[in-house]
Amino acid sequence: MAARILIVDDERELLTAFSRMLTGESYDVETASSAELALELLDKGSFDLVLTDLSMPRMDGLDMLTRMRQRGDATPTLVISGTGTVEHAVRAIKLGALDFLEKPIHRERLILTVQNALRYAQLQEVHGRLQADLGQEKSLIGDGPAMQRLRSLMARVAPSDGRVLIMGENGTGKELVAAAIHAGSGRSKGPFVKLNCGAVPKDLVESELFGHEKGAFTGAVAARKGRFELADGGTLMLDEIGDMPMPMQVKLLRVLQEGQFERVGGARTLRVDVRVLAATNRDLAAMVQDGEFREDLYYRLNVVTLRVPPLRERREDIGALIAHFTRQGRKGFGLQLSPEALAALQSYDFPGNVRELENLIERLAILYRDETVSAATIREVLSTPGAAPKTTRTAVYEPGKSLRELLHDLERQIMLEAIAANGNSKSAAAQALGTERSHFYKKCRQYGVGGADE
Repeated sequence: MAARILIVDDERELLTAFSRMLTGESYDVETASSAELALELLDKGSFDLVLTDLSMPRMDGLDMLTRMRQRGDATPTLVISGTGTVEHAVRAIKLGALDFLEKPIHRERLILTVQNALRYAQLQEVHGRLQADLGQEKSLIGDGPAMQRLRSLMARVAPSDGRVLIMGENGTGKELVAAAIHAGSGRSKGPFVKLNCGAVPKDLVESELFGHEKGAFTGAVAARKGRFELADGGTLMLDEIGDMPMPMQVKLLRVLQEGQFERVGGARTLRVDVRVLAATNRDLAAMVQDGEFREDLYYRLNVVTLRVPPLRERREDIGALIAHFTRQGRKGFGLQLSPEALAALQSYDFPGNVRELENLIERLAILYRDETVSAATIREVLSTPGAAPKTTRTAVYEPGKSLRELLHDLERQIMLEAIAANGNSKSAAAQALGTERSHFYKKCRQYGVGGADE
């Protein structure tokens, strides 16, 4: 789709010349011989770029730009002048103009400036969309005991500048935790920048982190900022930190200690103010013991540890997560689950955690749109035989938890499975477990376990 450009100039000859230059580059061009006419055209339709002369009768280009901004029109604008001064240029930039060009303008210069302006505007738009998406995804869904404990820790950690090591299995939402910590910090108005250390080739990690100068290596055709520079004044999340190559661990340690670094191929030392949040699904302590991760870096990153619980440890949140996914039009499509179907989902371990649940809900929405999904359907989709999806037993012991906490989690898990296996009925589950119903109900309230027979 060709970009729409509005050219504003009271000199007919220049208006025609600029129009021909840009039309020849396949742009969709409209012209206006006055600022007043240009404002009328902007009212009637949108443009990707405005080129305006500075000196025009009645209303000049800067006054027009002021009017545009006052009424919320953020259309990217270039200001052109044959008699402009430094003061004019400064004022134009303060009003949001992308560039200030002096006449005469050669064709190549005009086309290059227009291309750069359109590219910059597109990048700004993409950035805005990403920021908006991030804002929508900051909320952590679920009010069960595990999530309440996590939120409590996050509330204490977020206002500080301390480094945080976020641990958890794939798909648990470590990135959401990092984003929420950033949003709750004094750096919330600064950038939130991410780097997945495991997704970058080893020989490019240094450039991604610290940037590079032009000609630093083959393919470095221009200087480029790294993630630390981009995150200056904000937060940098280093995801999958356990996959960072050992040589880069030494350089990262220096930045954490001194707050300074050099770009690849550069000699100038740069200083940044960045809060680092690291995330991993690996056991860094074991990696330190095996010599696969630097001990000094581990302790630098691990000021505070947050463990994001897997979905099997917070099954009571599955209903809330499903409701969240079905509220998103592209996911839910009016999906309805029977109580037995929900109980079947709550008895499944979800090795892929929340990400697997989200994909499953989308699959069900596509296959069973506007239908009530039964437990039998859930069992068929999950490809597990029996009355309910079978669970895979995992190790019960978890480092850092007391015996009381471990027994609490185990008892709660048994209750959840019993309720799911007995038609989501707490009364039937109590009978099956051979315990008094009143005692079982009291335990359900204590552990936040739901079900029928309320």
